[in-house]
Amino acid sequence: MADKTLDDLFHDTLRDIYYAERKILKTLPKMARGAQSEELKQAFLTHRDETEGQIERLQQVFEIIGKRPRAKTCDAIEGIVSEGEEILDEFKGTAALDAGLLAVAQAVEHYEISRYGSLRSWAEELGMKDAAKLLQETLDEESKTDELLTKLAKTTINLAAQKKAA
Repeated sequence: MADKTLDDLFHDTLRDIYYAERKILKTLPKMARGAQSEELKQAFLTHRDETEGQIERLQQVFEIIGKRPRAKTCDAIEGIVSEGEEILDEFKGTAALDAGLLAVAQAVEHYEISRYGSLRSWAEELGMKDAAKLLQETLDEESKTDELLTKLAKTTINLAAQKKAA
């Protein structure tokens, strides 16, 4: 087996997050439709719009490294999305539905934050300043979304989940 380098790992992880973002883009409208809270629905739809921009930035990073944008199946996102679908089915019509959807959304955000943090650091190590800047921009958006979801959880969603459905 040929020696793998940080360049190879960067490209492989870039393909992984590219798949993840495209999967998330398809999933967010379904989560928005399932959410009962208007604030949570809006958070999902706003993040869908941000995700479109994040995909465009990833395509720019592929261009910077001279590679065609190509996705690699991300098992982690597949698992998180599957968990979200289970919650939609199992908690439909209950007060806990939104809390479950929000938790899944945060699992997605935490995965993305981890991936973008690594990619940004590697881009810096590899001297790809423009790529690092693009990745940092997305990392900042993902962190902001996570903070919004945490605020929603603490101020309304988790409190509502404690009540029985009417």
